[in-house]
Amino acid sequence: MSIESQLWFEEILEIANGRTFKIKINDLVERFDSRFQRIEIYDTKPFGRMLVLDGVIMCTEWDEHSYHEMIAHVPMFTHPKPENVLVIGGGDGGTIREVLRHPEAKRVDICEIDGDVVRLCKKHLPTMSASFDDPRVTLYTEDGAKFMKDRPGTYDIILVDSSDPIGPAAVLFSEEFYVDMKNALKDDGLIATQCESFFYHGDIIERITGYAKKHFAVPGYYYTVVPTYPSGIIGYCFASKKYHPIKDYRAERALAMQGQLKYYTPDLHRAAFALPGFIRDRIKLQPLINP
Repeated sequence: MSIESQLWFEEILEIANGRTFKIKINDLVERFDSRFQRIEIYDTKPFGRMLVLDGVIMCTEWDEHSYHEMIAHVPMFTHPKPENVLVIGGGDGGTIREVLRHPEAKRVDICEIDGDVVRLCKKHLPTMSASFDDPRVTLYTEDGAKFMKDRPGTYDIILVDSSDPIGPAAVLFSEEFYVDMKNALKDDGLIATQCESFFYHGDIIERITGYAKKHFAVPGYYYTVVPTYPSGIIGYCFASKKYHPIKDYRAERALAMQGQLKYYTPDLHRAAFALPGFIRDRIKLQPLINP
């Protein structure tokens, strides 16, 4: 992190590639070094409160909804009965907040390896973290990869709201992890996982969608726009044992929720799977928007 006159935050994730992102800050709210990483929460001038892990922006109050709504609602509106949901990572609470908007969700397990992320987000980011108090939620502070191995055939949906493939999150980008997710799903289960920017990380996307093609009946990739993430784009790997995100889309449920949401719409659900030619040609997935 580089600070000029103690007023600017500079993200480190892409510095080695000649790219960075600077944000004017009002104050460092709290800094804590956990067993796994450095956790920082800033009060920024343009984006409100901001969560940073090891120098990399995880979310801001200003634009978090575009990420959290898309990782949750695309799979939740695809599955006809998403009663049992697992979230791996997601210690800020934004993803479970969106999952819990669905009355079908009866059990939401969240497995976050770093309990200090949850603790600090509950303290400083209440608009995201308040859902930890919902009685349907059970928090496990342990390794998500190991957690799944002990729960075969348990979940309708698994969401992986992870940081980038460095440090404690690296295992979440392995083929073994995708096989374990498949085994932890019920026979008609599906997943959505954080899967980087197609402008900067085509190699990672190609590898992860390759796992989805190999192990799931319906593989896909979709994306959203998040201004405070590298390149302003972040994508998700979609993989399903049975249900198709367009043909099996529950539009009536989505329309009923529109007054609650800031970013997600039925039109965006479909459009998110329409990929630019360069990444479509690279990952070679069967187009999902023309089933």
